[in-house]
Amino acid sequence: MLVLSHRMLRTTGVEMETVKEIKKAWTGPLVFANDLDTFSLDQRLRECRRIECNTVWPGGGMLELIHVNKMVDGEVMIDDVCLTLSSDCINILLGPTLSGKTSLLRLMAGLDKPSSGDIRFNGKSVIGRPVQKRNVAMVYQQFINYPSLSVFENIASPLRVAKMEKKSVTRQVHEAAELLKIDELLNRSPAQLSGGQQQRVALARALVKRAELVLLDEPLANLDYKLREELRAELPRLFSEQGAVLVYATTESTEALRLGGKTAVLHEGRIRQYGKTLEVFRTPGDITTAMVFSDPPLNTAPVTKSGAQLTLGNHPIPLGSQALGLSDAAYRLGIRPHHIGLQQQGPGSVAITGIVTVNEITGSESFIHFDFAGRNWIALIHGVHAVALNEEIQLFLDPQTFYFFHPTGELAHAPDHDRL
Repeated sequence: MLVLSHRMLRTTGVEMETVKEIKKAWTGPLVFANDLDTFSLDQRLRECRRIECNTVWPGGGMLELIHVNKMVDGEVMIDDVCLTLSSDCINILLGPTLSGKTSLLRLMAGLDKPSSGDIRFNGKSVIGRPVQKRNVAMVYQQFINYPSLSVFENIASPLRVAKMEKKSVTRQVHEAAELLKIDELLNRSPAQLSGGQQQRVALARALVKRAELVLLDEPLANLDYKLREELRAELPRLFSEQGAVLVYATTESTEALRLGGKTAVLHEGRIRQYGKTLEVFRTPGDITTAMVFSDPPLNTAPVTKSGAQLTLGNHPIPLGSQALGLSDAAYRLGIRPHHIGLQQQGPGSVAITGIVTVNEITGSESFIHFDFAGRNWIALIHGVHAVALNEEIQLFLDPQTFYFFHPTGELAHAPDHDRL
């Protein structure tokens, strides 16, 4: 008996084509069943390591999105997206929930058609090309596996469809399973696995498919911390060796920084900025990009610059020499949480007083929420600091790390890179 899941058939067209092939070849009873329970573990990563992509990947694949738009029931889901994604580096889609990441991935995969615009792979339009004729692999945050097939057969399914010889299938399945630490689970069914183990099965299936285009939609969210850290480094390398165009969607700016490569910041269906990940982080083109690319959230406030001084509410702040060239005007100030300290950070440090509203201690860092000038700001301080709720504390700002944005949102000034 072959058991297929309704939700699997509804939600994943890439895997749907594999299901169709299995159904064609299956001669026994066919049963559709409700999905197995799924669960996820979403742990926010706190450390910020700045990694640039300096690895040259083989292959030469290129995916182009040219003025792509997607409307659903009159609502704009994707708005005039232009992107060129190549196989020479990992490509990251960074944006909050409902920013359009999954919608964009589905357009890339061919699961949905754009309302207008063109999508090209290696210079040829793929609009209208059936999914089964595209060499695409996609892994969702919520894993999709075939409940009635063993782990081995789940991983082997794209190889079976490709009519690969048995020895090669066995070798590739075992290699992928060993890498993802599920080699001892190959004879089990998905129902006998945890959520993280099922996600690794889905990742292994994508890996053995050797697709030209690999789309990963928050693929590590269901995994435990240690394995997530290992795979975050290992998966890009493995897919790069296959010469695939790799697109990785995430909501976490710290994950984007860890992965390096190039990042497209997505907000409300629009690409706000695209470039090398570290460059986008250091020099956001507007305040929206800076806020998306900041975890904890960017501290902001309206300020007025006059000569060598800023005015924030009733608080005068001496300005660092770096931004003295800015015209006297009104700006939106941006300060990253890790640029606020409990001790002086240099000769130009400016002391402010805040009232503690929340103190989150992770063991290695303290996230101190405080009220300053009527605004709720956050300081990210290394180490454990037991400050009390409603306590008045002194904090220090370094004007050399200030971002300035025009009232319209565009970047007016960014700190020197060595300050970040």
